[in-house]
Amino acid sequence: MTDDSIEVKAIFNKIAPVYDQLNDLLSLGIHKVWKQMAVRWSEPDYGSTCLDLCCGSGDLAYMLAKHVGNTGHVFGVDFSREQLAIARNREPPLLNKISPIHWVEANALSLPFPHNYFDCATMGYGLRNVSNIPLCLQELYRVLKPNAKAAILDMHCPSSSTIRWFQKWYLDTVVVPVASNLGLTKEYAYISPSLTKFLTGKDQVALAYKLGFVNAKHYPIIGGMMGILVITK
Repeated sequence: MTDDSIEVKAIFNKIAPVYDQLNDLLSLGIHKVWKQMAVRWSEPDYGSTCLDLCCGSGDLAYMLAKHVGNTGHVFGVDFSREQLAIARNREPPLLNKISPIHWVEANALSLPFPHNYFDCATMGYGLRNVSNIPLCLQELYRVLKPNAKAAILDMHCPSSSTIRWFQKWYLDTVVVPVASNLGLTKEYAYISPSLTKFLTGKDQVALAYKLGFVNAKHYPIIGGMMGILVITK
């Protein structure tokens, strides 16, 4: 594991106890709508076997489980043990009416699954944080079945200078101060610089095609501050 990976893992372990509350507060609850969009665009069917990569506290995994019913299977994968502990201990919605969720501690760059295993996949706020984006997408390609779709939600650096200014202002004057009150200044201050290094939607699409995906489209959200990459193997 690289130094970057170790640092990111430490960040997500530390913020785990307040991760959900901060997401709700700082996005005014809208992040759940974006996650629902990602799940829908990954096209889970009843009885499907689904992957939620970099699952965090499990929002997307539980959404997938509702779609595939009690005959499907959902695997929530994350390298943060603390995030997985919270995901496991959440109150399961629609008890006995959703698929079992298998929580797996693993690195997104080396997944413990065979080739052509999953019917669909989601990833929320994970791609920007992996140490090797091409390898992560390559692993995702490997474990997806032919024609399967993955939907990848993340924050982005907007192309508009005005929206980019607003995003930086919001991060610096709202997000970081709120996190600072919880002793998490460093953990949330990393977001802004991570956005400037993250691939644009256009570059993500180009990379997906280069890695063998037969279709790729990036959908900007709220002026390009968020986006969802939808790729088909």
